[in-house]
Amino acid sequence: FLNRAGLFGQTIGTVYTKSTALYGDWSQTLAPRWTLGAGLRFTDETKRAVADNRALLGIGFTGPFVNVAKFDKSITFRNYSPKLSLEFKASDETKLYASAARGFKSGGYNIRANTVSFPASANPFKDEIVDTYEVGSKSIFAGGKLLVNSALFYTKYKNVQLSIFTSFTNAAGVSSFFGDFTNAGKAHAAGLEVEFAWKPAIDWTINGHVAALNTRYDEYITRGVNVADGQSFTNAPRFQGGINIEHQMKPAIGESLRIRVGYKHQSHVYPTTDLSPVIAQDGYGLLGAGLFWKYDKNWSFSLLGSNLLDKEYRTNGYNIGAFGILTGFYGPPRQYRAGVAYNF
Repeated sequence: FLNRAGLFGQTIGTVYTKSTALYGDWSQTLAPRWTLGAGLRFTDETKRAVADNRALLGIGFTGPFVNVAKFDKSITFRNYSPKLSLEFKASDETKLYASAARGFKSGGYNIRANTVSFPASANPFKDEIVDTYEVGSKSIFAGGKLLVNSALFYTKYKNVQLSIFTSFTNAAGVSSFFGDFTNAGKAHAAGLEVEFAWKPAIDWTINGHVAALNTRYDEYITRGVNVADGQSFTNAPRFQGGINIEHQMKPAIGESLRIRVGYKHQSHVYPTTDLSPVIAQDGYGLLGAGLFWKYDKNWSFSLLGSNLLDKEYRTNGYNIGAFGILTGFYGPPRQYRAGVAYNF
């Protein structure tokens, strides 16, 4: 990076990871309609981080430099993650279930650290623990023509790992920044998901999904203050939904022709942890379509279109206040793709 004083920086670092895991699953039929399942995973993971980050004082990436971070550190994480599930076969068409499970993501070191201006950046960030509780159903109706799956879940997070920008003032008195990692203490998410597949006629297929999500930080300590009420999850839309419709027919030439149209929508999201309102993405929808022609048992052809309405939407970005830089990254524009396949 280049700051206003003409100071260039180099991040030179490597993370070495050694991971060992043991896991097993077991299930037991308790009664004709009841099944109990259990599982356990043990993880032993060691991470070694070697960092040699430099601030170059010349014009360009040459010349004298100052080490802003130089360390060789290791840390070991151990975790036991259990899983428990219970299934009830309510009928030949419907199965109900409940489950509880733990997930684990090891911590580590930030090899982009700047220990001269921010000594704490050499400290390890903690492992992330996720406990998820879910109840749901899987059903078949209308003689197999309609499939409906639904789930209601609640997830608790501990030590949420976040990638952020940390600002500081360097020795020249100039504002600067570096990419950092931190942990938010506690958070939770609750949601509902429903998906379906329907075949109203032999040549028509309709499938889709809807999902509602509510997320919240319960503890997010910054400089000794809990700022959880002012924080939001990134890329966590409150609503998502989509539908696909496909029609298959017998063409005048060839064996089969399938026409597919799909649309998906999501609500407002913050793509970045700084919650910049400028980078935030309002709700949007994407339309796609496809044409699939099978000429014979060997040859098939396809024509696909995505984002047919040519919607502009941001997927990520950066808000670097120290430099006055605001950057947004966008999803692909309207695209078309043609394909030819030959099966031997």
